[in-house]
Amino acid sequence: MDTISRENNNTLPIAGIAVGLIALIVAGIAFVNLQKVKQTLNAQADKVAKIDDLTQQVSSAASASEKAERDISSLGSSMQTAVNELGSQLGTINDQLKHMQEAHTAHAGAKGGGAPAVAGPGEYIVKSGDTGARIARSNGCSLADLRSVNPGVEWNHLKVGQTLKLPEKKAT
Repeated sequence: MDTISRENNNTLPIAGIAVGLIALIVAGIAFVNLQKVKQTLNAQADKVAKIDDLTQQVSSAASASEKAERDISSLGSSMQTAVNELGSQLGTINDQLKHMQEAHTAHAGAKGGGAPAVAGPGEYIVKSGDTGARIARSNGCSLADLRSVNPGVEWNHLKVGQTLKLPEKKAT
């Protein structure tokens, strides 16, 4: 029996318990660190989700910007077409206006027998307050005849001292 009791005093079981306790402490520390890593990963996953959301928003904004650019280009083209059409129509209106003015001038010159009034030997010097109608009345002629023998005169801006030709009086 003596040999059995000596064998029970062996330090091997105590060393095994010490190693087991150290392993348990290391495992606890590893578990705590693992929990911290999981929390960090969860926080990073939220940030990655936000970045993905921002990436989608940027992509959507880029698409909207490209569409707006195409729309603006199309609008500019449509506007240019409209301006060209407007210019064409204004040119047509201008031509029509010229024809109307020419017809009016020809009609005004043709009044009173079909022949335009001919400038006579008489002249008239514009006085203060004179108008084309007043000059025509005071000289016994029509305003149209007075205008036809003075084609370059600005009738809305007569100047005092300006010389006007008087049309010949028609024989009755």
